[in-house]
Amino acid sequence: MLGFPAAVAAGYVPVKIFLDMPAEFSLGALPAWVLVDLAGYVVAGLVLLVGSLATLFRATAGAVLLGLGALLAIGALLTEPMSVGVPLARFADAMFTHGGFAMADRVGLAALAVLVLVLAFLPPTFRYLRYRTSVVPVLSGQGAYSSRSW
Repeated sequence: MLGFPAAVAAGYVPVKIFLDMPAEFSLGALPAWVLVDLAGYVVAGLVLLVGSLATLFRATAGAVLLGLGALLAIGALLTEPMSVGVPLARFADAMFTHGGFAMADRVGLAALAVLVLVLAFLPPTFRYLRYRTSVVPVLSGQGAYSSRSW
């Protein structure tokens, strides 16, 4: 279930950047690393969302997708300071002290991504996803249950 808020947090970053962009500004004017970072956030959000839905329906591939999405989100978070040309220590300081809601979103994404990564690859997770209930066979003939027998 933590994959859903992680997907929302990963998707919030590019949406906020696109909404804050002036109308006359083009994506082609952005540096390549910024585009790679934005694509990382978008892909991480989509993979986390698909992984969460697949896990909700008890597909084993959902846990793998959640782990992959968490790794993508962590990678996007780590490449963001490099894409804007800010040292990692200064970016982390801004993230924790005076960054506003956008930076609080990144802190939440970092925490959720680490939690999702750890929880997705735990053996009990795969045991839960692989567990299938046994199917009760339908009886026919003399010993079968009939609604007329009451």
